[in-house]
Amino acid sequence: MYSPDGSQLIDMPEKIWMASLFMGLAGLVDFLDGFVARLFKATSDKGKQLDSLADAVSFGAAPGMILYQFLRMSFMKQENGVDASMLWLLPAFIVPCAAVYRLAKFNLDNSQQYSFKGVPTPAVGLLIASFPLIYWNTNNEQLISLLLNKWVLYAIIVVLSYLMVSKLEILSLKFKDYSIKNNLPKIILLAVLIISAVFFKWLAVPVTFIFYIVLSLAFKNKTS
Repeated sequence: MYSPDGSQLIDMPEKIWMASLFMGLAGLVDFLDGFVARLFKATSDKGKQLDSLADAVSFGAAPGMILYQFLRMSFMKQENGVDASMLWLLPAFIVPCAAVYRLAKFNLDNSQQYSFKGVPTPAVGLLIASFPLIYWNTNNEQLISLLLNKWVLYAIIVVLSYLMVSKLEILSLKFKDYSIKNNLPKIILLAVLIISAVFFKWLAVPVTFIFYIVLSLAFKNKTS
């Protein structure tokens, strides 16, 4: 497999870039399902549980497998990397565990309507889903090296898992009203997404994620 500049990349098995595409579709469905349910007055506690179960698979298990494959590739770069112990790869599954814990906590807390306690699982899942797409569509060798650095991957796993189970007040993308004042952080976030997509392509996802956290902390009194 080759990058856009013609240099050879480490081939990623099982074509997990397909996972990124389907996770993107899952993110779109997750964004719209609540709206459709309210539109048809079909909301229920069972639907809430099923939604969380779907999120656990789409934004917990699938991202865990992506991280697992990136860890495998990071060891393949090393001498005798094929013989690396499975224990070095198991940290990838901390993210699914944190995701399930975060979803369970969300289901038991009815106060998280216009703000979240901890980063929502879909946001973390979509961030990780961008990694294969960035890997195959960048000319930046330093960026590729970062994605194939096991210590960077371990750090990402720890930080994202912490963000999901933390009590940080995080912005919800739901609208109470349509005033600019009450939706300023959402407007800024949308502008960041559009601008970064134009200039950075798939790197827009991690850039927007970072701004999502920063804006949530900066406007924490406006998220609830």
